[in-house]
Amino acid sequence: MTIQPAALEALQSLFIGFAFAGLLASAFELFTAHRADFKLLEMGGFAAVASVPVVVFSAPFLILRNTVQGRQVGGRPFMFVMLASMTASVWSMASGRVVLDLLHMVGA
Repeated sequence: MTIQPAALEALQSLFIGFAFAGLLASAFELFTAHRADFKLLEMGGFAAVASVPVVVFSAPFLILRNTVQGRQVGGRPFMFVMLASMTASVWSMASGRVVLDLLHMVGA
């Protein structure tokens, strides 16, 4: 059984997207001592504008973290968890593709 090159590329984008999202969110928390969250965009001013790339690229991690916590604490229904996971996966694939393209342009 062989895997198609397009499927392999999609899986690579998915994995890189999730890995980069987790790395970025963790690095943000390490350097700022604040938890990375979608609420960063509500701060207003320059801080909100500066946090847009962080939120955009760490969104798959943030979505899954919030979903797991909501399932454990709030008892969210399984369908909600499944839809949130699918959304995070598509977002991860898109951001992973951007990261891979940027790495390719830089020459790494």
